[in-house]
Amino acid sequence: MIIETILFDFDGTLAELHIDFSAMKRRIAAVAAEFLGRFPDPSPLPALEWIDALAYELGDGGDGRALAFRSQAMASIQALELEAASKGNLFSFTRRVLEELRARGVKIAVVTRNCEKAVRTVFPDMDGYGFKLFSRDHVARVKPDPDHLQTALRALNATRRESLMVGDHPLDIETGKRLGVRTAGVASGRVSLSELEAHRPDWIAPDCAALVHLLDAHNLLPPRRLGQR
Repeated sequence: MIIETILFDFDGTLAELHIDFSAMKRRIAAVAAEFLGRFPDPSPLPALEWIDALAYELGDGGDGRALAFRSQAMASIQALELEAASKGNLFSFTRRVLEELRARGVKIAVVTRNCEKAVRTVFPDMDGYGFKLFSRDHVARVKPDPDHLQTALRALNATRRESLMVGDHPLDIETGKRLGVRTAGVASGRVSLSELEAHRPDWIAPDCAALVHLLDAHNLLPPRRLGQR
């Protein structure tokens, strides 16, 4: 079936990945220590989910501690994201890929756990490329919760059958599979082709430019619209 809608991750997929996730968790731990009176035990949870777990541990005893912790922890990770964004760039192919897909009438969204301000720092002219952004600021639940992707599909008036989720991390593949859309892994972040392949996406490629070429070669994209070069 022709792919009419593509949902892209951002960092590592359309843009260089500069976020230091270990440093992010150290910042969260430092904030938590102020509320817990001790440093929390290390957790395998991703940063956002760890904040949720620590806030739950603090409870809602009516003193506002959980809410204050969450606010300070989120501010600390956003500061790190913006630091990373200030050093970041789109990949050289990103604008070309987006223009090509738009010329074919493909509906596009960027679905990221990052904040909107960081995305716009790296991609200040994003509004000129005809896609919708769904950062964590725009949804109640983020990837790997499939509702993050479903929110994007609803906004695009797109169906699961016609859609593809593209990302550089197994989490992106997992989220797409949970929703029931086709998935593609790109090795332009920190995860190798072989690691991505182990999660069995429908397609795999070194980067988004190579992926679009692959999909086009298999006649999986709409033809260019008349008058589009």
